[in-house]
Amino acid sequence: MYRLLVGAVLAALISWPAATVAADSKQDAFLDLARRGWVYELRTTMVGRDLSIPVSINGRDLAGASLCLVGERPREATREVLTAFRALMYEAHGKPVPMRFAGPTARLCGAGRVVVLRLFSNRPPNAALTDDLTWMNAVHQLGLPQGRVYAAASPAMAQTFFGRRGSGTHIMVKQPGSDSLSPLERDFYRSILIEELYQSFTFGMDILHLDRSAPYLSKLEEFPVDLTRMPWDSRAFMRGLLGSNPRGLCEFDVFMLHAVATSDVAQTTEAAFLDDIRRRWPELMERTAASMADARFAPILDADCRGETPPASEKG
Repeated sequence: MYRLLVGAVLAALISWPAATVAADSKQDAFLDLARRGWVYELRTTMVGRDLSIPVSINGRDLAGASLCLVGERPREATREVLTAFRALMYEAHGKPVPMRFAGPTARLCGAGRVVVLRLFSNRPPNAALTDDLTWMNAVHQLGLPQGRVYAAASPAMAQTFFGRRGSGTHIMVKQPGSDSLSPLERDFYRSILIEELYQSFTFGMDILHLDRSAPYLSKLEEFPVDLTRMPWDSRAFMRGLLGSNPRGLCEFDVFMLHAVATSDVAQTTEAAFLDDIRRRWPELMERTAASMADARFAPILDADCRGETPPASEKG
């Protein structure tokens, strides 16, 4: 729901029916979801952007990139997700994801292979977001409109830009304001951070899940909900969002992380990627099973892959 790529917006094709466990086999279901989440068209929706900048998408592009935290220092729940996610990335790619807190602005992150993660817990820091993206535009020559003011449209958003001097990824996620959390708050803040990290590092797109009765297979699947009039820190908003998709990475998501990390295709948005997955199915399933059973990754996994409303004790 909160995946926003500006510069070359990655628009997932949604013409295929939803995959379910009733498919001919798990392989068929996984391949269908992979097609809908990774094989997509490239479009742009930003008026005024330089459209002559070439774009090439490969899910391995961020392997080994560093994670630069700006804004607020990470809370305990945030650190737990970051630690588990970085460990899973290392498991899949064989490359560490260095992480450091830089301070108030992305300008302190440096211009190397960096993913900027801005954390906030109160009102969205739109001025800081604008400054971050203005700096990235200058460093990577992204061709973004001059003088543009950017504003958060949701409590979690990720933007990948493609420029003449490489690409840049910026993630901005709301985190809890304290370490004392209810189960609802803990699940909510974990869920939105997990989703943005996963999509940013794999280039997987949102997948519409229109049949409420069908089981979920992926964190990327989302049942449409209208939360536009609700405050982001309200219990109603948190319950609504948590009910729209699984709370953590499912077996399919871990499978795709390994598929992306070990594929030799030129671009993971091409149909050849699906052929590669089909050919390496047994190997990828073996890697996936090992990761799903690893306790280090438990904070970001949802083995049951359930999208459901929190229990009545959390309603209020």
